[in-house]
Amino acid sequence: MNLELSTEDLAFRDEVRAFLDANLTPPLREAGRRMTSVFCDKVHSLAWQRILHERGWAAPSWPVEHGGPGWSEIQRHVFHAECARAGAPSLAPMGLRMVAPAIMAFGTPEQKARYLPRILSGEDYWCQGYSEPGSGSDLASLRMSAAADGDDYVLNGSKIWTTHAHWATHMFCLVRTSTEGKPQAGITFLLVQMDRPGITVDPIITLAGEHEVNQVFFDGVRTPKADRLGAENQGWTVAKHLLEFERGGGYAAGLDAGLARLRGMAEAEDVLDDPHYRRRLAEAEIAALAIDITERRVLSALATGGKPGPASSILKVQGSEQLQRLDELGIDALGAYAAPHQPKAREAGANEAPVGPEHGLTTMARYLNNRAASIYGGSNEIQRDIIAKLVLGL
Repeated sequence: MNLELSTEDLAFRDEVRAFLDANLTPPLREAGRRMTSVFCDKVHSLAWQRILHERGWAAPSWPVEHGGPGWSEIQRHVFHAECARAGAPSLAPMGLRMVAPAIMAFGTPEQKARYLPRILSGEDYWCQGYSEPGSGSDLASLRMSAAADGDDYVLNGSKIWTTHAHWATHMFCLVRTSTEGKPQAGITFLLVQMDRPGITVDPIITLAGEHEVNQVFFDGVRTPKADRLGAENQGWTVAKHLLEFERGGGYAAGLDAGLARLRGMAEAEDVLDDPHYRRRLAEAEIAALAIDITERRVLSALATGGKPGPASSILKVQGSEQLQRLDELGIDALGAYAAPHQPKAREAGANEAPVGPEHGLTTMARYLNNRAASIYGGSNEIQRDIIAKLVLGL
């Protein structure tokens, strides 16, 4: 198993670094620094996507026939790692990384021709309609109904924790079209335009004081059957395919960037003289290194046609919990200066002076937002059940 980059991959890394140096403008770099979750605000995310799209790099995992660069697994890993280390703002994953692969796998030729180019360019901006009140981790218990009426479905119900629904032009949505048999058997996958009459988006303000998630209500919303992805009552199959992409992705590069930020903060706040803090920081560095090696092992397997298997669950648990430990170390380094609530000062381009040091401006908001990292994408309790079954045979 070779965990090191080849000469060709090192040359590609240098090409990516040169591109990032030339194209990450100061406003985009600031937007990346001010991010407090895995999502960037729409205006900066789309600005960066347009730059990448012009180069042909907006969708690293897409095949060439749909507008992707045709990169290898190694190249995709290198690209994402270099973007994280350069502090690039993230692209919205709902379209590019989640619904697009599902459309490629299950869509009709007409659906592919209609949606994929607009996702790639950023003209269509997507949100995910999965969770409902009472149907989060137990997704198969969802109740939002879609009653057939001629060439349409009529939707009634609600979705919750819907990230960026207030900005989205479209939602990919799981609905109940049958109550017969197992709960999974009556679910259908729909592509819904967010401007249809009867859709209401209500904001949910997070603990960090940010408007990132929403509850979306559907009251007699008509959407055409032509926007169903896959067969009726077969949406669970589409959803499982999509979740493979939601739970994918690496943590190591982001953790390395977080550690670099944390070291600078700890030095500025003069906490490295505390042996207890130094020990915790060293433990965090060792854990990040272990995650990096595990990611490289998975990458090596993928590059030779293998599958990640339970390693993806291991990485989800270790990566998300290590992210939370870094946040805690940041809070401890700042002390009282972590406490002020100042969402306006955190906005990219804001002219409001921060309370406390600039390097601590996003620390508390990151901490609060990342409490959800061990829940979304499959809760860590569920991931541990998978590990127990597939690795330990329990």
